[in-house]
Amino acid sequence: MVEGTVKGDRQIGHQVNGRGELIRKTNEGRLEGRFFGLLRRAAVIGLGAGAAGSVGFMLYAGQRVGAPRFLLGLFAMWVVSPFAILAAGHIVSKRWSVLTRATLYVVTSVVTVASSAIYGAAAFGPSRPKTAVFVIVAPASWLLMAIVAIVVAAVGRRTLHRSSRA
Repeated sequence: MVEGTVKGDRQIGHQVNGRGELIRKTNEGRLEGRFFGLLRRAAVIGLGAGAAGSVGFMLYAGQRVGAPRFLLGLFAMWVVSPFAILAAGHIVSKRWSVLTRATLYVVTSVVTVASSAIYGAAAFGPSRPKTAVFVIVAPASWLLMAIVAIVVAAVGRRTLHRSSRA
């Protein structure tokens, strides 16, 4: 079902997709698509850079305190775990709604910047880096991701429920 009107020099149309969701189509979609693509690329690049930087900061801090290599390996897996979860989300997000994917990209950026800043401050800060920082940041990132996922799922359900009434 497609309905459309013309406003000025742009055409606005509405279409219902297979899941009963209303899709708004405009000639301005290319600009929105470019922004969305830029957001996605920034999140993916940031994901790799954040994971590498966080592990680098952790290894530097571990070297400063003389931590055993085995322990550094375990900590590297721990520090990288939020990035691995986000990477898995990016892989499976192809069929998600635009809102959900945009939220994933924003959360990826927040986790990347916050983790890098916190790990960097811990690694280059006091003469003896605080181990607790490297233990706490990963579960805090998981908690943030879980809370955002729950909120987005609730908003998505509420939006779907409203559109099915109309």
